[in-house]
Amino acid sequence: MSLNKIVLLVSGGGTNMENLIKRMRSGEIPADPVLVISNRPEAGALDRAALLRVPACIIDHKQFKARDDFDLELSKVIDSTGADYICLAGFMRLLTPEFVNRYPKKLINIHPSYLPQFPGAHSIRDAYIAKAKETGVTVHYVDTGVDSGPIILQKKVPIYIGETLEAVEERVHHMEYEIYPEALQLVLKNS
Repeated sequence: MSLNKIVLLVSGGGTNMENLIKRMRSGEIPADPVLVISNRPEAGALDRAALLRVPACIIDHKQFKARDDFDLELSKVIDSTGADYICLAGFMRLLTPEFVNRYPKKLINIHPSYLPQFPGAHSIRDAYIAKAKETGVTVHYVDTGVDSGPIILQKKVPIYIGETLEAVEERVHHMEYEIYPEALQLVLKNS
């Protein structure tokens, strides 16, 4: 039986990507990380991918005049791998509807809030400033909206009175490392 091929899209440090790859390599997640793609040349995730010996490439979004052109190049590279699923792991770019519709139920994203609460790029800070009693982590399929796709798995993270934003961020990130592998296992089991 061949393993599902996974492409990972990243923009930042790559800790979620690293966690997923290590769990794939250990056999916990029955998948093969075939490529890491970063839209930012300076992303720390590229160093992590190199240490993990996973092929990586850069498709710098700043080198494209139009978002559609970037997404077209991204899809060409993804398609060349024969990927079964694309995992967004801190990928901080909105994808065009054309790109999203090309991969129905194949694009998976992790978001640091209990959706539909606090969508967008600063969700942990937004929950903290709003004095929410809890936030969470959600893994969902990507659709053409912002953090609005069908939910695969989500878990709550309490926000304690007097807790610092940094402490909340740390606990949310810890939950991400638990929930993303679990959600990917569910997707693969049901595919």
